[in-house]
Amino acid sequence: MRNPRAPFPEALAQPPAGRVLLLAPHADDDVLGPGGTIRLHRQAGDEVKVVVLYDGAAGDPEGRYGRDELVALRQEEARRGGAHLGLDDYEFWGYPEGHMPGPGEFQAAVDRVKATIQSYQPGVIYAPWVGEYHLDHHIASRVTRAAIGELGWDGRALGYEVWTPLIARWIVDISPVIEDKTAALSEHKSQLEYSDFLHMALGLSAQRSLYLPKGSRHGEAFCSLIDPDTESCGHDH
Repeated sequence: MRNPRAPFPEALAQPPAGRVLLLAPHADDDVLGPGGTIRLHRQAGDEVKVVVLYDGAAGDPEGRYGRDELVALRQEEARRGGAHLGLDDYEFWGYPEGHMPGPGEFQAAVDRVKATIQSYQPGVIYAPWVGEYHLDHHIASRVTRAAIGELGWDGRALGYEVWTPLIARWIVDISPVIEDKTAALSEHKSQLEYSDFLHMALGLSAQRSLYLPKGSRHGEAFCSLIDPDTESCGHDH
């Protein structure tokens, strides 16, 4: 019988070194999830490529913008936000939001992620952890996990949280860069019109500091993206 008790996570002052590929479902998830950690990567001199998978067209429930206007605006907000974190390498793949892809769509996305891994040659990959409740986040995780598995890629693959808290294996201390993360999030004004993501993100990162050395104020939590152990990293639905 497995022990249901959560492990005590390892506190990290710095993330694992290496060229980074960050898979973000939407233009703001790159900041909401691992934004502080990515800032630390850039401060250490690590290259970072951000791939935003979905078009973001559903992020305007009151219809304040035209569809194409909103998609362009969210890309602009992502670039402005990323600049606070030292990011300037973005790709926007423009997949439609909010649906379960069929087998062909899913495999096409897996193949595209595989091609990106092969061409970019990252040492570290970040993607949402597989237990995320949000459908787009969950699919992004499954696609990335499948791509890594099919390639037999053996770098570091870390799952991050956005909507759904994970059972952490590692907590990165982002206290020194929390102002950069806050500034980056503040650029996503089209989304802040609807939800106070600053309050939510800062509340979660403050809770994560529970596992950090005394004096630390904010942390970001990660699990192994591809670990099949359901106690530590969730499970496929």
